[in-house]
Parts: sequence; structure tokens; C-alpha cells
Amino acid sequence: MEYSLFDFLQLIGALGIFIFGMKIFSDGLQKVAGTRLRAILKGMTTSRFRGLLTGFGVTSITQSSSTTTVMVVSFVNAGLMTLLESTGVIMGANIGTTVTAWLVSIFGFKMKITPVAISMIGLFFPFMFIGKQKMQNLAEAMIGFGILFIGLEFIKDGVPNIQQNPEMFAMLDSFTGFGFGSIVLFVIVGTALTLLTQSSSAAMAITLVMLFEGWIDFPIAASMILGENIGTTVTANLAAIVGNVHAKRAARFHLIFNVFGVIWMLLVIHPFLMGVDSVMQYFNPSVGSIFGNSQEAREAATLGLSLFHSAFNIVNVILLIGFVPAIVKFVERIQKDKDQTDKAFRLQYISSGLMSSPELSIAQAHKEIELFGKLIEKMHYSFSGLFFRKQKKQEKFLKKIAKREQITDNIELEVSDYLTKISSDTLSDEATIRIRSMHSMINDLERIGDLYYQMSKTFEDMMELEVALPKDAVMEVSDYLDVVLKAIKLMRTNMENVNEVSEEVDLEAAIELENEINETRDRMKEAHYTRLEQGVYTSQAGVIFLDYITRLEKIGDHIFNVQEALAGKKLKTHSDMLVGR
Repeated sequence: MEYSLFDFLQLIGALGIFIFGMKIFSDGLQKVAGTRLRAILKGMTTSRFRGLLTGFGVTSITQSSSTTTVMVVSFVNAGLMTLLESTGVIMGANIGTTVTAWLVSIFGFKMKITPVAISMIGLFFPFMFIGKQKMQNLAEAMIGFGILFIGLEFIKDGVPNIQQNPEMFAMLDSFTGFGFGSIVLFVIVGTALTLLTQSSSAAMAITLVMLFEGWIDFPIAASMILGENIGTTVTANLAAIVGNVHAKRAARFHLIFNVFGVIWMLLVIHPFLMGVDSVMQYFNPSVGSIFGNSQEAREAATLGLSLFHSAFNIVNVILLIGFVPAIVKFVERIQKDKDQTDKAFRLQYISSGLMSSPELSIAQAHKEIELFGKLIEKMHYSFSGLFFRKQKKQEKFLKKIAKREQITDNIELEVSDYLTKISSDTLSDEATIRIRSMHSMINDLERIGDLYYQMSKTFEDMMELEVALPKDAVMEVSDYLDVVLKAIKLMRTNMENVNEVSEEVDLEAAIELENEINETRDRMKEAHYTRLEQGVYTSQAGVIFLDYITRLEKIGDHIFNVQEALAGKKLKTHSDMLVGR
């Protein structure tokens, strides 16, 4: 019986179902973990050992080492952890990913899992439409778990039967007769398989099925597992392409650490496999050696392969953990920091793409908005420097403000695009409201950047026209700038506090400052009209002074809008809040 194209497409479809189930399972678990996952990640930088446990725990929760390592690359890119601190998490993720192999080998080959998987989907499916958000997330994870094993069963059925396809088996068998060369060849095959499926779990499932069906023997399967250990590092390296040099180094560390592990394992693979066989025979003596070709031996071999996978990663960590600083130095030597220019244009927190869960992505976007607030404060100082410094320094401040205004445009576009991508996922009502508020905030912050730029152009016109403001008008602008600066500082404090569970937005102080800004505007307008009437300055100077007043008052309005968005509230109009009105 020949293996047809239709049979091959069925196998590809089965693999697709498996990967789809794994994705739903992983996404559901991350949603269940929610903010707890974020709390775990916050505490992972204290020591390498703690990082190791964190990497293991997070990978066990997410059922994806790629998710964990991409998350780590994002945090290193954001400056939330150093390269050295990230190494423990990466090593822990290598161990955590072996849990998937145990789940597949225990449930997928030792028992008839399909009826249980279908029953599980039937049991949890109604909860997708009723109950609380957390129950819906749990239901999503359990349905994904069921689909995963249905996909595995389809893969087992889709793999061609050896007895019916002797030519295909003979061709594959011809590649296994080169001794150590065959081991190296199938390491490469395992790496390629992981690259093709973009999932080490899917590659692992295919390897287990091929071993179970007798297409490959135990040493060849172990070689493919080693290759999959290298292939799984590709995802993080792809994520690091758009990251900074530190993110690239974290990704390179993952690759080099796993490659070093594979190299030493290849040198001792035969005695190591004999040791795994001895352990399996000790716990299951009736089956005999996992190198055998009987049905019982092949079933035991799937468990033996999971044991090999776990043992290899644990021993690899034990052997190499003491050499981590040396590996880090090696990585720093090969991945030099070449990009020293235009760092201001690079987003720090979201440049390496979406995080593994919407909650983490939203937190990253908020950190980026915090930096946006810091940039606005810098623009304020730049304008103050322009307004009060000597003429020889004015050109420098004009260039700074113009450059930073371009950056505000870029930040608004990129953060807005990032938030839109998050919105395409299934979100809780709270997350949806927060994303809308963040869209509002970046729009207001970008408008503030525009206003500072417009004021700098007004100042430039004032210099070209040689218009001078009287001393009392300059002091009034100075006082108004101080009041606006207080509002900016409060806005930044509230931005930092809103990410902390125990803190709230200080709206009372924001209202007081908004009132103060409006009252100062009114006093300055009165003084302006008095000066015009008394002929203290020309109408041209008056127009420029009034332009400063108007734009600074608008900046105050946008700052207050940001404060409202942070608090998730929309208060009365600003004029209604003025004292005495």
C-alpha cells in the first residue's frame, strides 16, 4: 500500500490540530494565571537559582519554553532584568519544557486518551459561554488540552504503517547505519523539524510517534530530541532581531547554552542512553530493554525518551551553571554593542513584540507610556531652557524640541499599533477599558509634544522679528511654566502609581492643579490687556504673549485628560471645576 499525497496532507492536518490545541491550552493557562504570572516574573531577578525555579515554573504554566524565553528577551530589552539575571530563567525554561514530553508520553501512549479528551471538551465547552471570566479561561485551557491529544491521536493514525510501506522504511533505515554520523545527522533533522513546525512540543510529539510506531530506534529519537533543543532557541532569536543589544545577547545565550549542552551530550550519548535504559528496566523489569522492537518495548521507550529529555536538561544545567558568567562574557564578545546612535528613537518596552499574555502586553505598553510622560517632561525643560538661556544655546534647544516632537509622533503610532494588536486577542472587560484609556493617553501626550514644538516655533519667530517681552511678562510666563511643570510631575507620579495594586490616582491634586492653571491663565490675560491698554508692549508682542498663554493652558488640559484616563473617570468640564464657578 503506497503512502499517498492525501495521506500526507492528513498527517499535516493532524499536526496542525496538535499545534492548535497546544496554543489554546497555553493561552488559556496564561489567562488563568493572569496577573499572578506577572507577579512571578517580577520576583525572578534576585538570584540565578531563583531564576531557574521561575523559568521552570513559568514554562510549566505556559507549556511553552518559547513563550518564556521570548518573555525574558522582552524584559531584557526593556531593562527590567540584566543579561546575567535572565540566564537562570532560560535554563529553567529548558527543564520546564520537558513536562510537555511527559504529558504526551504518559497520556498519549499509555492509555486511550481520545475518549477522555472528547469528554473533557464536552464537559468544559458550556463554561465558555457561562460563568466568570476565570472559569471561561480555565475552560479554554481544558478544551485546548483535549484538542491537543485528539491531534496526537490523528498524528499516530497519520504516520504510515511500517509493514505496509517497506520501501519508505528501508529509505529511512539507510540513514541510520553511519554510526556516530547518523546521530549527528538526526540532530540536524530534529533542529529542522522544530524550525518547520515552529514548536518544539510538536516536534517532540512527532518524534515520540515515530519511535512508538517503530520508524526510528531509541538512539535516533534521542538525537532528534537534542536537535529540537537547538531548534527551540530560534523563536527567541527571531524575537530579538528587533530588540536592543541586550535582548540579542539573551537570545544568543539561549542558543549557545543549548549548543554547548548538545556537544557534550554527543560525546557521552551511548553510555548516557544505557543509563536511561537501566533506570527504565529497574522500574519496569518485565518489559526488558527500551532498545527492543516489541510493542511493549516501544511503549516503554516513549517514557524513556521523556526521561532522557529531562535528565539531559537537568544535568546540562548542573554542569554549565557554574560557567554562566564565562558564557555571558563570550556572548558579549560575539554580540558587540554597535548601535550607539539614535537610541532615543527606539521604544524600550514593546519593540520585541507582544508578550505571552494580554495582561503582560498591557503592562509593557503602560511602561512605554510612562517613558512618554518622561519625554514630555524633558520637552518642558527644553522649552524652559530655550526661553531663558542665552542666544548661543537657543539653537541647541530648538533642535532638541524638534527631534523630540518627531519622537512623540513615532511613539504614538507604534504604541497605538501595539495596543490595537493586543485588542485583537480575547480580553476581559477591564483590559478593554484600560486599552481604550491608554489610546486616549498617548493621543493627549502627543498633542502636548506638538504644543511645545509650536511654542518653540513662536519663540523662533519672536527672535527673528526681534520682538522683546517686558520683564514682568517674562516672569509671568516663567511662573506659568512652573505650574505646568508641577502638573507634569503629578501626571508622571500617577502613571507610576497606576501600575501598583496598592496605589490610586491622586485626582484631587490633579483637579487643584488644573484649577491653578486656569486661574493663572485668567490673571495673565488680565495683565496682558492692561499692558496693551497702557502701551507697555506692541500688539505684535501681545499676540506672542497670548500665544504662550493659550498653548500652556491647552497643555494643562491635555495633562488633566491623561490624569482622568489613568483614573478611568471622566469628570465635569474644566470650567465647571474652577473655584468659585
